[in-house]
Amino acid sequence: MTDAAEPSLASAPGVADVAPISSGLVAFCLRHWLAILVHLAFVALWWEASRYVPRFILPSPAETVATLWVPRYNWPRHIVATAVEVFGGFSLAVLVGVSVAVAFDWWPAVNRAAMPLLVTLNMIPKVAMAPLFIVWLSYGIGPNIVIAFAICVFPMVINTSRGLAEVEPDLIDLVRVIRASRWQIFRKIALPSALPFIFSGMRVAAVLAVAGSIVGEFIGSEQGLGYLMTSLQATLDTPGMFMALALITLIGVVLYGLVALTERAIVPADARLS
Repeated sequence: MTDAAEPSLASAPGVADVAPISSGLVAFCLRHWLAILVHLAFVALWWEASRYVPRFILPSPAETVATLWVPRYNWPRHIVATAVEVFGGFSLAVLVGVSVAVAFDWWPAVNRAAMPLLVTLNMIPKVAMAPLFIVWLSYGIGPNIVIAFAICVFPMVINTSRGLAEVEPDLIDLVRVIRASRWQIFRKIALPSALPFIFSGMRVAAVLAVAGSIVGEFIGSEQGLGYLMTSLQATLDTPGMFMALALITLIGVVLYGLVALTERAIVPADARLS
């Protein structure tokens, strides 16, 4: 006779926690099966091509992944440094870019005076500016955050300004009739209407932040995945260079995915920009 007080397998805490995760993973795979298939095909093509070329030119995926367990690479230290630079530069660009765009929207005179200068400064190649940042700020994570910020702040300003300018004028006139304050108009109408444009700028900035941080590490740094790649280049350690490149890509994908998930949670589906 079965004891009625005995807990069932389905009610066990571990099983209850795993079930939603597994179902969510299955749903994700079904929704993005084509993208997953393309990535798997790319890895298979890479693996097949590595059989016909020397290892120092194109290592196999297995050789590349095997470097993760080699202590001399010190992967955690370099991953953390690059991630801090990417996320730090991106976060600073979003904060400053949105703030500047709001200032341009609230004070048109500031927009007319400062926007041309901002465009001119953005025309300066940031790679050329990187040595100056290092001279001004020395080596380390800080200058690389500044470089990443300098590269990705302009898309945030432009996209946010465009979003704030696209608010329906009739809607603004309507709420002014009921004596809504300027702050209420901004908080209730202008900002929600501009969110799709803001997230569009954040997607672009997420890609550029990775490029900016790696440029800084290439030019002058003592840690980070970009610095590690330049160090491994001297010894033709191609598997380590490929693994560093894969981890840089993974950091960028994580940042881009967080932006996409946040947009999905905040912006209605019919309002998102394609």
